[in-house]
Amino acid sequence: MAIVDGRHSPDGGSGSGKVWGLFKLPFRSTNISTTHTTSSSSSYQIEGSNPHNNNNNNNYSSSSTASVSSVARSLLPTRRRLRLDPRNKLYFPYEPGKQVQSAIKIKNTSKSHVAFKFQTTAPKSCFMRPPGAILAPGESIIATVFKFVELPENNEKPMDQKRKVKFKIMSLKVKGIMDYVPELFDEQKDQVAVEQILQVVFLDVERPSPALEKLKRQLVEAEAALESRKKPPEEIGTKIVGEGLVIDEWKERRERYLARQQVEGVDSV
Repeated sequence: MAIVDGRHSPDGGSGSGKVWGLFKLPFRSTNISTTHTTSSSSSYQIEGSNPHNNNNNNNYSSSSTASVSSVARSLLPTRRRLRLDPRNKLYFPYEPGKQVQSAIKIKNTSKSHVAFKFQTTAPKSCFMRPPGAILAPGESIIATVFKFVELPENNEKPMDQKRKVKFKIMSLKVKGIMDYVPELFDEQKDQVAVEQILQVVFLDVERPSPALEKLKRQLVEAEAALESRKKPPEEIGTKIVGEGLVIDEWKERRERYLARQQVEGVDSV
């Protein structure tokens, strides 16, 4: 609403028709509030226009919560099932053009049986013995890693070579004693944990160091353990010969005694 001033101007001219916007500001605020109210009501109508959208919103909320939970679990630190020695490195003697060995002790520190598996970025030049196994609670094993050290090219440094190759040890909780097969890790991918990513470190064979001496001891232990596993289990108790014939120690002694008596009797005759 506007009011027009109809008074004549002092110079005798007609009224300037000046418009006094007395209600301009109130109308502006009313328009703003009206617009806000209209947008709010329209927004409310859009959300409430279809009652079936509530179920969709609930489903979306549930899926969002699940995704947030999975992300939160991924951010939590992984609980280790294995203890490694060395913890995050593999030491190799630096001998270019030769196949060298490293060793790592793996111990199951959990309360259940655990399978472990090696992976490497250079499967053509590296292999592990054993490549995987199942450890009982508290059991440990020394694994040997073989690697071919390439000859340096174009003044390449050992530091450049070791950055190319990495190893990874993964673990999987299993139920009781069973035979190890690599397919276990494919069947239960969700339960597989990455224990450690191992970096390669080259050691100078001409310069003694504690790491080199420790590596030599571990390699000797690994070789001794391998030889003991190759031997057949020793027979304990009685010995079974033939079909159902049980020979005890006392019976063997008696037979030897009788044989000796017969020989002495023949000699005397």
